[in-house]
Amino acid sequence: MTNTMVAMAGESPARALKIGLLGSGIAGTRTPRMHVAAAKSAGLSYEYHLVDSQVRKLPKEPAEILALLEAEGFDGLNVTYPYKRAVLPLMDELSQAARNVGAVNTVVLRDGRRSGHNTDHWGFSESLRQGLPGAPRDRVLLLGAGGAGGAVAHALLDAGVTRLAVRDVNDQVAVELVALLDEHYGPHRAEVVTDVDKAANQAQGIINASPVGMEKMPGLPLPEEAIRPEHWVADIVYFPLETELLATARAKGCAVLPGSGMALYQAVRAFKLFTGCEPDVDRMREAFESFT
Repeated sequence: MTNTMVAMAGESPARALKIGLLGSGIAGTRTPRMHVAAAKSAGLSYEYHLVDSQVRKLPKEPAEILALLEAEGFDGLNVTYPYKRAVLPLMDELSQAARNVGAVNTVVLRDGRRSGHNTDHWGFSESLRQGLPGAPRDRVLLLGAGGAGGAVAHALLDAGVTRLAVRDVNDQVAVELVALLDEHYGPHRAEVVTDVDKAANQAQGIINASPVGMEKMPGLPLPEEAIRPEHWVADIVYFPLETELLATARAKGCAVLPGSGMALYQAVRAFKLFTGCEPDVDRMREAFESFT
């Protein structure tokens, strides 16, 4: 594993900090530009690379992928689909958020050890706090129970959601997430649902944490008629920024929360973990919004 030289503000690093994003089909990500903008603002020498399994031939086993990237001198990794859960058992230590959520989206490689974190949790919490501060939170429907969905679920229950309905196309994934939530928050705060129309009818808010709506997977994650004007609707997809779900919800008069907030704030927390520096959030936001 790499022996990281972490660059702090005001120091002259011996070499650039080498960070990567590990995932599949990530060519459209805005994450590198945000990190590089923050590093430039802080005066840090910083490289950010995409490690895309659709572009580069990688080993099949996640353990072999991590070993390869460590050998290539990476000091840290952001991790996205389909590796967030796969890398979890490969960490030497886990943050409480990563342990609770059961997924890792940030890996710090330092002093021969792998530290796994989950910044999606705080990223969504901060986005919700700032973007929909007055949203009612008695009953909420969460669509998608994967790595990002797990982080959102924990953030919602931490934010005071009384009853969380969880739906995933893979019933077992939803069952496993609800079991984790029961263990952490006590029983009856979350439930698996299969009737999306009924769950939406009972909910005040709807959140899409599935990949449906991404540029490579367009569409709605639930029937259009299930969305009502009194709902608030959030999406964690940010490519495109205006997903079909958000456009449909806006047209019906719903309050909406785009995926840009979670994308920004998870990157803010990850940058601090990689560098030890507080990033310039405004510069990171400008970088995010510079995409056309």
